[in-house]
Amino acid sequence: MKKILITGALGQIGSELTMALREKYGQNQVIATDIREADSPVVTEGPFEVLDVTDYNAMYELTEKHEVDTIMHLAALLSAKAENNPKFAWDLNMGGLVNALEVARELNLKFFTPSSIGAFGPTTPKIKTPQDTVQRPTTMYGVNKVSGELLCDYYYYRFGVDTRGVRFPGLISYVTEPGGGTTDYAVEIYYEALKNKKYSSFIAEGTYMDMMYMPDAIQAIIQLMEADGDKLEHRNAFNVTAISAAPEDFAKAIQKHIPDFELTYEVDPVRQSIAESWPDSIDSDCAKREWGFEPEYDIDKMTANMLEKLREKLGL
Repeated sequence: MKKILITGALGQIGSELTMALREKYGQNQVIATDIREADSPVVTEGPFEVLDVTDYNAMYELTEKHEVDTIMHLAALLSAKAENNPKFAWDLNMGGLVNALEVARELNLKFFTPSSIGAFGPTTPKIKTPQDTVQRPTTMYGVNKVSGELLCDYYYYRFGVDTRGVRFPGLISYVTEPGGGTTDYAVEIYYEALKNKKYSSFIAEGTYMDMMYMPDAIQAIIQLMEADGDKLEHRNAFNVTAISAAPEDFAKAIQKHIPDFELTYEVDPVRQSIAESWPDSIDSDCAKREWGFEPEYDIDKMTANMLEKLREKLGL
């Protein structure tokens, strides 16, 4: 990778990935795009363009203009929001993806897009979910992700596009606010712990899902994109994970720093049903073997860092 275009650069992943890539490859080597502008370093501290990913011509012209060699396609509607508007989710998530893949094919670019544990479903093995397994999701977001995995494989085998991707678990970050995902409670809980010393979880007690701290997620993307393609057996949708936890596990980790923190529950049936359709834990051995994936943060190390960074951010 020498010059990179990112779609959805103001989103949860994009906000931090853009800045990490600019630090690594040079400020002017990473062109950030999104459907809107915002008061963000992504916009003010490097090249930025407004882009609607459902507009193929605009995407092609912008990519050609900046002479990039890599597209990182992040623009998407997340799980809970996708259930509220499934037709729009399909149009954005799949329309944007096929446009980005077509641009990569036309201009011979390297390509990355993330999948998700949402690509799994209630018939998927729930414990140590294998890399290759049953994928029959029951949400529009999950259907989009499975379709996207297959589409990226197709563009690799049919056209030779160097497509790569990971299946992310829930991502936890202090930089961006939660954006409509089922695992957002694991971000909200830290804000509320610091502000109010209590939190009401919309996910039920005992509901385990995989999670990852954003620094590990960013490193995983960069590491995969820099890996030797000849050694990648799977290429797209590698399982990656760092933590398997339920809401009470986050509460216990927080209580080591804020002893009087209290966790209660007010379960959201929609997001709870989505969570119950996902694995309790996934197996990331293929990513470790094929390109050396290894997360740095467990729940305790992440919690300590998350609370420290949020105290600074919130001025507490």
